Amino acid sequence: VQLQASGGGLVQAGGSLRLSCTASGRTLSNYAMGWFRQASGKEREFVATISWGGARAAYADSVKGRFTISRDNAKNTAYLQMNILNPEDTAVYYCAAGDRRRDTGEAMRYPSAYDSWGQGTLVTVSS
Repeated sequence: VQLQASGGGLVQAGGSLRLSCTASGRTLSNYAMGWFRQASGKEREFVATISWGGARAAYADSVKGRFTISRDNAKNTAYLQMNILNPEDTAVYYCAAGDRRRDTGEAMRYPSAYDSWGQGTLVTVSS
């Protein structure tokens, strides 16, 4: 499956953005989806994941209560709604798709669980 992430940009602290990840090539319902981010000079880190049907979601502690992951399988698209952004959220955000048979919950917090990655979209939060 090919993934295309979009929706990044420049926003002031306290603002909101919604990222989208559109899939092509295969139906998204075969996959659990995840969002990761990588700030300059840092390792890629887990942000959020959602099960293939949307029944389960999990978040990094740093974004819990501010970010919401969702998906619309009919549109072959996953989303990351980001609220109350702060400068520490500045990073390139990547969406990823992992075989739903591999989705044991905890496993989807790790990049190795994912087979396909989008190209990344830059989010910059100014103070």
